[in-house]
Amino acid sequence: MRRVHAVVTGEVQGVGFRYAARARAQELGLAGWVRNLADGSVEVEAEGETGAVERMLAWLDRGPRAARLASVAVTETPVTHATEFTIER
Repeated sequence: MRRVHAVVTGEVQGVGFRYAARARAQELGLAGWVRNLADGSVEVEAEGETGAVERMLAWLDRGPRAARLASVAVTETPVTHATEFTIER
């Protein structure tokens, strides 16, 4: 299992990006959360199978005119079997 903590910049503000990120994470079977930050970026924490975490990172980093990763920290985690992915304020 892996956990990723990422900050995403670019065209990410607003409800649409957060809901899309949550939907993608749920499709991949990830647990975690997504929230807007005061500086206009979005913070994401997701946990799950290694391949699913890597696919989520690829989805989050879609190029200079869309969302792009500003920072990423990936750690190995014990299995928790959690599957909830939430949008936080």
